[in-house]
Amino acid sequence: MTTDNVTQEASPARPAGRQGLIKPLRTLLDTSGLIAIFLLLFVALAVLIPDFLTGRNMVGLLLSITLIGSLATTMMLVLALGEVDLSVASTVAFAGVVAAVVTSSTGSVFMGVIGGVVAGGAVGAFNGLVIAKFGINSLIATLAAMEFVRGLAYITSGGDAVMITVPAFFDLGSASFLGLTLPVWTMLACFVIFGVVLNMTSFGRNVLATGGNSEAAALAGVNVRRLKIIVFGLQGVVAGVVGVLLASRMGLGDPNTSMGLELAVISACVLGGVALSGGVATITGVVVGVLIMGCVQNAMGLLNVPTFYQYLVRGAILLLAVMFDRWKQTRRQRG
Repeated sequence: MTTDNVTQEASPARPAGRQGLIKPLRTLLDTSGLIAIFLLLFVALAVLIPDFLTGRNMVGLLLSITLIGSLATTMMLVLALGEVDLSVASTVAFAGVVAAVVTSSTGSVFMGVIGGVVAGGAVGAFNGLVIAKFGINSLIATLAAMEFVRGLAYITSGGDAVMITVPAFFDLGSASFLGLTLPVWTMLACFVIFGVVLNMTSFGRNVLATGGNSEAAALAGVNVRRLKIIVFGLQGVVAGVVGVLLASRMGLGDPNTSMGLELAVISACVLGGVALSGGVATITGVVVGVLIMGCVQNAMGLLNVPTFYQYLVRGAILLLAVMFDRWKQTRRQRG
């Protein structure tokens, strides 16, 4: 083989190597830019709002984002698959009602927790099965599940909130360690666990590969159907855990709770750089997206912004997040 032939055969690999570095570099720049935006927002709020930076408010801020933060870690995986789950808020309510009913009827906190988590996991697995096996669009499937599961919550509770009669159940939401309550530690654990799953396991790589190109992933040996069922099942399990903790904090299982929570969770993920088209997600971005959502909500509360104006702000954030996602997709396609 001549030197010229060697050069000609080796040269195509050079652009491929450069292309291989472009995607991680862009991801790093996107995440760094998002962190910079959050830091600017945080400093601005600390300067402009007197009570924002107090220790008590910081602890309250962490507690206020536990619902969105915990759910965003698995919604990240769902969106990375190129799918969406609109039933997550209804699942939280249903799991809380089941936990309240089981705990009050058996007198066992353990059985109540298991009942709520299993109820959430069953809903998630059912969603995944319908989407993966029957090929139904996840938007439509989970929209139907959102109504169906909310109805189950009303039926299970008899149409009203279920009071919890076992005092020990309340400890789940109020127990603390190092000044942070169990819901906060649960959220932090979700950040760590699903960050590791996404970045350091073949499962996470398969999720991103499937979201990027499901046909290519299937040809590469990925069981796409099973993957979707597992991801939606995980979403359901986390929603079940969140529902149980929320019921403990409220002291009852309320079928009316968590209305609109799914939009806040999706907004946080998209703000954090998770592509709605699938294939792109980082746990760091999701954490920052959750913090941005939490800081804005917290600031509006401190400023006593009327509820109906808060709806406008949350809607604007969702719209801006989607527009930002669209802009990034266009930039990736051009690059």
